Amino acid sequence: MSEIPLPPWRRAVAKRPRAAKAPLTQDQIVDAGLRIVMVEGIEAVSMRRIAAVFDTGASSLYAHVANKDELLQLMFDRICAEVEVPEPEPVRWREQIKEMARHSHAVMTRYNNIARAALATVPSGPNALRLSEGMLTIMLAGGVPPQVAAWSLDRLFLYIVADAYENSLHMQNLREGQDTREYFEGFVTQLADFYGDLPADRFPNIRAHAKTLTSGSGDERFEFGLDMLVDGLARYVTDGEGS
Repeated sequence: MSEIPLPPWRRAVAKRPRAAKAPLTQDQIVDAGLRIVMVEGIEAVSMRRIAAVFDTGASSLYAHVANKDELLQLMFDRICAEVEVPEPEPVRWREQIKEMARHSHAVMTRYNNIARAALATVPSGPNALRLSEGMLTIMLAGGVPPQVAAWSLDRLFLYIVADAYENSLHMQNLREGQDTREYFEGFVTQLADFYGDLPADRFPNIRAHAKTLTSGSGDERFEFGLDMLVDGLARYVTDGEGS
């Protein structure tokens, strides 16, 4: 069928071509997810929410990320890249493990509650595996038996991740404008008072040691737990390297 010509009293309006959108990449999607986590937390991350950042539909993300679970794993793996892995020094193996643990904990804490993405799963991205390989190599170089090193790797990461996640839960309880130190001092005071008011006939030791039970900063308690875990490994070293 022939096309009807435009009437002479109407002017043709040139159609403006829409600018083509730059294709998305997996890195861009992960970056957007981490920005959301930093401001609003892991609960705010969704495929639809990230798609909105790029003014597109969620379906366009699936060419790069299978689902939200994979996205969270990619995000967690990304932050693992920030943790340094030192060359093994057998005589310093315990301190090297502690240094890696402190750095890992600091990175996870900095990214709000991203640590939750590592719970009830085994992070298997290249950066997370790099950390596991690094810690395992350091322990083996220090004389820790393979079986002990393997289980210790699991327990160490669980301790680091769980502590970082608990810190993030406390941060969510802060009132707007409240200082972090003010919050923790108030929390500890309330907890000590609660322990001190418990019935002495049922909880004599908790009541008597209320101040001791609530003493120490989060950093001090993290270091204490780290010492228990890492220094306790030395008893499994039989060749003298772990002394």
